[in-house]
Amino acid sequence: MHESGIPFNDASGERLRDWLGITREMFYDARQIALVPMGLCFPGSGSSGDLPPRAECAPRWQAPILSHLKNLRLTLAIGQYAQAHHLPNSGASLTETAMAWREQWPRLLALPHPSPRNNLWLKRNPWFERELLPQLRARVAEVLG
Repeated sequence: MHESGIPFNDASGERLRDWLGITREMFYDARQIALVPMGLCFPGSGSSGDLPPRAECAPRWQAPILSHLKNLRLTLAIGQYAQAHHLPNSGASLTETAMAWREQWPRLLALPHPSPRNNLWLKRNPWFERELLPQLRARVAEVLG
């Protein structure tokens, strides 16, 4: 993404689009889908993944950006930083947060990051693909009509 300027333009994006049940064209159609990063900048890579967004970014930019999205019907909090922002009182692990998906459904859904680095998590949590993804695909189809 940092080189191309296109978010989720990699294996993570392919997996995310599969989870959503939509094409690449639909995913990047700004009339249908808003991709709003937590920090509006790439913070760099660390030893086990991307570094966290800079602390001042989300509080400064999230509310103003989201206020322009007048027909927001589904928010996906992808990864721990988005989940900490959208579910600030959770304090739960990724697995606990994902398993509690029905609590915010159908307007907000916490998802693990679709990175290949999470293959082991997906393997250990087969319920995610069996139970949650069919519901997510149906909701996305409903929202996009």
